[in-house]
Amino acid sequence: METFRSLFGKLLVFVYHCFDRIVIQGHLPLLSRAGQIVYFFRDVRGEYPITDKVLAGRTNAYRAWVDSYARNHKIPVERAKKGISKEEHVRPYLQQMEKQNRYGVYFIFESMEQGSCFKSMPPKYPTEDPNYRIIRRDKRLYTHLYFYVRDEVLGPMAMCVGTYLPFLIFYYVNGHHYIENELKRKKVAYRKDDNAFLWVADPQALQAAADRLSEDVLRKRLDYWTLVLGPKFSEKERARVKLYRDYSINQVEYCRNFIFQRNAPIHKIFERSCEMGLLNLTADKVAQIFGFRKHKRLRGKLYTMLEKIDHGHHVLRAYAKNAVARMYEKFSTFLRVEICVNRVKDFGLNKGLENLKRLRQVLTAATDRFASFEAQALNVHVDFPLFQRLALPVTVGKTKVPGIKIHDTRLLRLMEMLLHEGSQIQSWRTAEIHERIIKAFGLAQEKYTLTQLRYDLRKLKAHGLLERQGKHYSYRLTEKGARVGLMFVLFHKRVCGPLANSLFERRPSQQQQPVSKIEAAYHKADAAIQHILQQLAAAA
Repeated sequence: METFRSLFGKLLVFVYHCFDRIVIQGHLPLLSRAGQIVYFFRDVRGEYPITDKVLAGRTNAYRAWVDSYARNHKIPVERAKKGISKEEHVRPYLQQMEKQNRYGVYFIFESMEQGSCFKSMPPKYPTEDPNYRIIRRDKRLYTHLYFYVRDEVLGPMAMCVGTYLPFLIFYYVNGHHYIENELKRKKVAYRKDDNAFLWVADPQALQAAADRLSEDVLRKRLDYWTLVLGPKFSEKERARVKLYRDYSINQVEYCRNFIFQRNAPIHKIFERSCEMGLLNLTADKVAQIFGFRKHKRLRGKLYTMLEKIDHGHHVLRAYAKNAVARMYEKFSTFLRVEICVNRVKDFGLNKGLENLKRLRQVLTAATDRFASFEAQALNVHVDFPLFQRLALPVTVGKTKVPGIKIHDTRLLRLMEMLLHEGSQIQSWRTAEIHERIIKAFGLAQEKYTLTQLRYDLRKLKAHGLLERQGKHYSYRLTEKGARVGLMFVLFHKRVCGPLANSLFERRPSQQQQPVSKIEAAYHKADAAIQHILQQLAAAA
């Protein structure tokens, strides 16, 4: 973060980090196993045998209560339609609630989804008890109810209740809504747009509000809405069985947001970050960002990619195990670094809600490392003295190895291929590198032979840019090689490539001058690059 602030401190208004989206699962610990279901119906309710009809009775009773609740409170209930976003559909109802400054349930969706339940089966062979039934856990398609709620503390949230035993509930909470309510309570002025704060009178108050979202706050509000909207149990049932809810973290999105004074630099920063990230965000560095130890038995993914999503946005993604780090700009307004965790155990934590504080600390450090890495990549500049030194020949033993020229197309292709993140997970043998270069650049075998590749590899190794892995004939870039390769490829792609592919092919003469400012600027840049190449050639 210090590097990021030193580079862009004059452009940044403020930076804050918080939980963005949290998905929490609530379950009944004493109604989650087959033996507990048998005890509940046979010993507590006195219903025996336990048939599918008996199990469905609890579902029908809860559905009847929901219908009555919606009718009494005039809450619209609709069946979810395929291809229609639930959030977009209920947005007008939420806006109406906010306009009237009311809290509570404002919409209910019915959706057919796969879920966990219990089924009753007769035994395969006769038993002494003719009423004996086998109760097993099963997965099947049944109705789930989505309650859309405007809460006084957490703001807009959603509850998904499974209508079959064991009545699993999923809670969808947004941290930005909680922060907004806290700022209103503290009477701190702010401006919020599309799930991000773009201006706030007191940035410290904003961060303090984000840090107050804790296990106690969530548990208290979830217990309240579970009691109001969850399946109902009688006093007798509650006296015999402790029907409390236990909460676990299913998914978390933690974000770090960079708000700039002007919109102009954001796109350029993001574009350059993506370019640097795809080339230099190796598997080692991805594992380091997430705090994982890289080894051969590492489960899950470990790579980077650039993806285009809705509204023309580009997202730089870095995958590690079951987590993903994302960086994107939104509406040319702010830059966001975000980590989505789909399996809390990947970070060595139990998924219980009591570990939310520890998870915040881990993800805060991870987003900080991700931002620091991007800042270091953005701090890369073209080092012309380095170009000059690499252009000079070096002596290895009694052999004189030629220098590396920036216009050497073969070495540029090789560097770009070695910068690929796959080469950092497991080093590549010469044949594999040759095959990938031929395939990536569409070359014929006779245009770039294995002998030429071995010569290029020896040249990189002599200049300290390449290293062998142990005693095997497999190679990977050194730290110096990664920096040099990144600079060479960047210079070639961002400067030489666009100019070489320009439509301005003819050089101006005294009789024929450029007809536009763009063409004049091109010829000026072209002359400067030609001067650089001449100087490098003279130095070599």
